[in-house]
Amino acid sequence: MNLLREVVARLRQEGIHHALIGAAAMAVHGVSRSTADVDLLTVDPRSLEAELWAPVAGDRVTLRLLKGDFDDPLAGSVRLSAPGERMVDVVVGRHHWQAEIVERAEPVTIGDLELPVVGPAGLVLLKLYAGGPKDAWDIRALLESHEQAASIQAEVDEAVTRLTPESRRLWERIREGR
Repeated sequence: MNLLREVVARLRQEGIHHALIGAAAMAVHGVSRSTADVDLLTVDPRSLEAELWAPVAGDRVTLRLLKGDFDDPLAGSVRLSAPGERMVDVVVGRHHWQAEIVERAEPVTIGDLELPVVGPAGLVLLKLYAGGPKDAWDIRALLESHEQAASIQAEVDEAVTRLTPESRRLWERIREGR
């Protein structure tokens, strides 16, 4: 069994829009770093219902659902894990701008699995929103390695106003080379 394939199939079966994010999406866009999991983003709250995952979860697959509080930056997350497989995290956002990023994701074939992958500017916005040191490193690495860095920066410049003040300050620091 391929856990990622099962998770993607389940999301598709339920009509839940989703896209690859995180280190795996970074690799698609030319920045490689190791990770223990594969991250998918959706804004569909149905993803946080245990019943949705019943066909996937069982003796072999462990399911952990976390629902965010009202003031949590995420609606929640779902972690699926199985022995010998990479964990799959389904991150459930709650903002309109996150839904737009998912909708603009482009299909990419990875191995024999086709799935939507968030574009470079969308990755930058998500990482600015997360705001950690590794996120800042990822943003810099993506911009340094991407041949269309100027257009990515322009797209982020336009959209970053929808993020938190902390996210905007981080973007300013990155743009200034600090």
